[in-house]
Amino acid sequence: MDVWTHVQHLKFPRQDMNPAEELLQLLRNPFKQTLTDGAIWSALGTSLGFTAFIAIAFSFLRPYNTVVYAPKLKHADEEHAPPPIGKGYLAWIPPLWKTTEKEMIAHAGMDAALFLRFTIMCRNIFLTLGVVGCAILLPIYYTLNSDKTGNQKWFMRLTPSNVNDQPIWALVVTSYLFNFIIIGFLWWNYRRVLQLRRIYFESKEYQQSLSARTLMLNDLPKKYANDEGIARIIDDVIPHASFARTAAARNVKDLPDLIQQHDHTVRKLEKVLAKYLKDPQHLPPARPTCYPSKKDPSYSTYPKGQKVDAIEYLTQRIRELEIEVKEARANIDKRNTLSYGFASYDDISEAHSIAYALRKKKPQGATIVLAPRPNDIIWDNMPLTPANRSWRRIIINFWIAILTIVWVAPSAMIAIFLVNLSNLGLVWPAFQTQLSTNTGFWSIVQGVASPGILSLVYLVLPIIFRRLSIRAGDRTKTGRERHVVAKLYAFFVFNNLIVFCFFSTIWNLVSSVANDPQKAWDTLSNFGITLFISLCDISSFWVTWLLQRNLGAAIDLAQLWTLIYSFFMRKFSSPTPREMIELTAPPSFDYASYYNYFLFYSTVALCFAGLQPLVLPAAALYFAIDVWLKKYLLLYIFVTKTESGGMFWRVLFNRFVFGTILSNLVVFLTAWVHGDGTHEMAFASIPLPFIMIIFKIYCSKTFDDKIHFYSTRNIQKHPEGVMQKDPLRSVGLAHRFGHPALYKPLITPMVHAKAQNILASIYKGRLSDGRDAYSGDTMSTSGYSDAYVMNPMNAGKPGKSANLPGFEIVPESRLDFEYYKTRAEFASEHGGGNIFGRSDDIIRPGTPGSMWTGSEPPSRSGSPTIPSIPRMDSPSRLPSSDIGTTYPGGYSQPMGSPYTSDMGNGRSRSPFYSHGNDSGSNLVGNAAAMPVAAPGTRERSQERPLRAPGGVGMLGGGPRGYGGLPQEEDFGPEHDPMQYNYFREARTRRY
Repeated sequence: MDVWTHVQHLKFPRQDMNPAEELLQLLRNPFKQTLTDGAIWSALGTSLGFTAFIAIAFSFLRPYNTVVYAPKLKHADEEHAPPPIGKGYLAWIPPLWKTTEKEMIAHAGMDAALFLRFTIMCRNIFLTLGVVGCAILLPIYYTLNSDKTGNQKWFMRLTPSNVNDQPIWALVVTSYLFNFIIIGFLWWNYRRVLQLRRIYFESKEYQQSLSARTLMLNDLPKKYANDEGIARIIDDVIPHASFARTAAARNVKDLPDLIQQHDHTVRKLEKVLAKYLKDPQHLPPARPTCYPSKKDPSYSTYPKGQKVDAIEYLTQRIRELEIEVKEARANIDKRNTLSYGFASYDDISEAHSIAYALRKKKPQGATIVLAPRPNDIIWDNMPLTPANRSWRRIIINFWIAILTIVWVAPSAMIAIFLVNLSNLGLVWPAFQTQLSTNTGFWSIVQGVASPGILSLVYLVLPIIFRRLSIRAGDRTKTGRERHVVAKLYAFFVFNNLIVFCFFSTIWNLVSSVANDPQKAWDTLSNFGITLFISLCDISSFWVTWLLQRNLGAAIDLAQLWTLIYSFFMRKFSSPTPREMIELTAPPSFDYASYYNYFLFYSTVALCFAGLQPLVLPAAALYFAIDVWLKKYLLLYIFVTKTESGGMFWRVLFNRFVFGTILSNLVVFLTAWVHGDGTHEMAFASIPLPFIMIIFKIYCSKTFDDKIHFYSTRNIQKHPEGVMQKDPLRSVGLAHRFGHPALYKPLITPMVHAKAQNILASIYKGRLSDGRDAYSGDTMSTSGYSDAYVMNPMNAGKPGKSANLPGFEIVPESRLDFEYYKTRAEFASEHGGGNIFGRSDDIIRPGTPGSMWTGSEPPSRSGSPTIPSIPRMDSPSRLPSSDIGTTYPGGYSQPMGSPYTSDMGNGRSRSPFYSHGNDSGSNLVGNAAAMPVAAPGTRERSQERPLRAPGGVGMLGGGPRGYGGLPQEEDFGPEHDPMQYNYFREARTRRY
C-alpha cells in the first residue's frame, strides 16, 4: 500500500489511540497492508519490463564500453580468453549458448563452472517442482477452498488456509514427490561435480601446480617444527613414502605489519600528491598537511594535535619503514620456526594418498592436509594453536549470535515503517503533517529508502562476516568464504524468513497472554493455527518478492554501480594513477554473497511451495533468467579472486538439504492443524526429514573422498622413479610457501606523467625502487642474495640512470590494467594472475621447487638471487657415467638434474635461503664445458659425481640426511673452487 492511499485518513487521525497504542497495534500485525489483486501481476510486469529494458540498453552500450562490459577479453591470456564477441547488438548471446561447461572451466575457472552448475540445477529443480506442484495443488486449493465469498482475494484461494481434512493428503503426497525430485537432481549434480573435479584434476594448470603435490602440516610440536622434523613425522606413519622436500615456516615477527604500514603510507602519499598536483601549472598556495601516524615510533616528538607537512612527513615515513623492513628481513632468525610447515612430493597421487591416509590421524599431534594455493593462505592465522583457534571461534560465533538477535528489532522496524511510511505517520504526529503536505516527495522516498537500506545492509553484512571469520582463525581465504556463506545463510534464514514470518504470531501470543493471563493455555494451544494462518497470509508477499529479484539480476548485468562509481571518481575526485589502473581491472566475483542469495531464494521457495505453489514458477523464472546473465558476467567481466577448485559444493548441498527439511516441517504443521483429527497425515510426513538426512550421509560417503582427493592410494608410474631425482632442493617450496613478507617487493609511489617536471622540486625521493626485483629492499635480505645489481636505466636515454628512481611515472596512455596485470600488487586482488598467464603456483622445470622429470632442460629461476658456488664433491661418491666430458667446479653439466647436490650448504647456511637464480647471475650455467685441461689429465675421482651409494631414505632420510646436512667431511681449502690454485694445481685425494 503506497503513501497516497493513506493520506486522507492521516489528515484525520483517530483520536481513540495514542502513538504508543498505534505502535503496539502495528507490531501485532505488521502485514496488515494486504496486497491488492493486481500486486502479483504488477510485480511480474515491472520485473520483466525493467529486465528487458536493461538488457536492451546493455546490448546497445556493450560494443562501445568494452572496458566495463568485457575486460577479460582484453586482459586474459590466450589460454583463458573467453570467446570473441562481435560488434553487433545481439552478438553477446551466441557465445553464451555455444560455450560448454568444460570450456567454462578453461575460460573462467572451476569455481565459475560450479556456480553455473548450481544455478542451472536450481532452475531445473524449480521448473520441475513448479509443474508438479501447480498441476496437483492449485486445482485442489482453488476448488475446495471453503471461503467462496466475494471478500476473499483470488491469490488467497490458492492457499490451503480454508482447505481441511482429506484433501490435505494431496499436500503430503506432493511433498514426497518434491523430496524425491530434489534428491534426484542433487544426486545427478553430485555425480556431475565429481566429473568436473576429475577434469579439473587432469587440467594442465593443476598438474603443473606446486600446491597439488604439497601437504600442509599444522599444529607441529616444537620438537618437530623444522625441516627434519616434518620429514620424520611423515616417515613415522608412512614409512614407504618417497623423499619429501620440506620447509618449516620461519617467524617473521612484525615484518608483515611493517609492510602493511609501508603500503598504506605509499597510497596515502599518492593521494596527497594526486590532489596537490592535479593542475601542475597552478599549484595550491598551501602545501598539503596531515596528522602524524600513531604507529610512528617518533609520534610523541610531534606537537600534539598539530598537523605537519604531508609530503615531507610521508616521504620521511616511507624512508624509515623501508629501513625497518630491510633490517627486519636481514635479521630473520632461520632457526626460529613456527608450528606449521609444508612437504612436497614429486607425484601428485602420492601426496593425495598420504593426505587421505592421514585425514583422521594426528601424528605427534599435527594435522596433515592438502596444501592450498600460496595466495589462498591467511598467513596471520597460520601460527595459531588449536586452543587459540577454538577460543576465537567460540567468541566470534557468540558475537554473530548477538548480531543476529539484535538485528531482529531493526528488521521489524524496516518491515513496519520503511515499507509503508504512513505507519510512521501514525506514531509520529509531526511527520504525519510533513507526509500530508509533501505526498509526492515522500512517495519517492518510500520507494527508494526501503530497498536502498536493505541493499546497503546486504553489502555490509558479507564484509562483517569475512572479518569475523578471519578473526575466528580461518587458515585459507576459500575456507573463510565457505564459512561466510554458512553464516550469511543462517543470518538470512533466521532474520529474513523465520523472524519475518513468525514475528506477528509471536507478538500476538505474548500480548494476548499479557492482557489475559488466565487464558494463557488456550492462547498457547492455538499457536499452531495462528502460525499457519500467518504463513498463508504472507505467502503472496514472497511471490512478489521473488518476481522482483529479476530486476537485481539485470542491474548486475548493466554494471550500474561500476559505471556510476567510475564516473564520479574521474569527474569529481582526484584519483591516483594506481586507482585509475584499478578501475580498468576486471572485478572479482563475490561468490559468498551470490551463493547466499541463491540458497535463501531456494529456501523461501521450498518452504512456501505447499502453501502458495505460485512461488515455484516465480523462483524458476528468476533462475532461468539469471543463468544467462551470470554466465556472461563470469565469462567476460568478473574474475575469481581466489580459486578453490569447486570446493563450495558441499556447503551448497548441505544447505539445500536443510532448506528441504525446513519445508518438510511446514508440511507437518499444515497436516497437523488442518488434517483430520487423528493426525495421520502429520505422522505420514515425519519420515520426510529423515529421508533427506539418510541421502546426505549416503552422498557424503560415496562422493566426498573422490571429489576431494586426486587419488586415495599411491600408484607410482615408475617404481624406480625416486632413484632418478635428487631430493635435496627445498628452496622452491620454501619460497612459494614462505611468508610473502620475506620476499614481497615494496610498492613504489605512482605519479602521473603530467606532474613529472615539478615533482623533483617537491619530493625528497626514497632509498630504493621497491617495485624492481633487483632493488635494494629485496636484495641482500634474509639470505636470499648477497650481491647488489645495477640501478635501472632510463628508457629514453640509454646509458643514463632513471630520474627519480623512487617514483614510477605513469603516462596517460598507460593508465590501464593491461600494463600491470602481472604485478603482484595489482593481480592479487583481481584473480592472482591465474588468467593473465602468470600464476605463482605453476612450476616449471629448473625453477625452485620444480619436480623435474628429465624431459626438458631446466629453465631460468624465478627469484632474484645469486647462487652459491658449490664445493668439490666428495671422492667417496660414485663417479659419473659420463666419462668423456669433464666440468670444472662451479659449472653445471648441461641438461643435468635440477636437484644436483650443492655441498656448499653446510650447517651454517640452510638450503632454505640459498636457492639459485639464473635471471640475475649464472647466465652461462648451461653452456658448453670450459676446456681447462687436456683430456685425460684429471683423475676420474675428480669428475663430477652424481649420487651417494644407496637409495632414498638411507643415512637418516636421504642422501644428505634430514634437513639436507652433509654426510661427509670437508676436505680443506684446496678443494674450495673459490681458491686461487683450485684450477692451477692437480689435487690428490687425502685419506
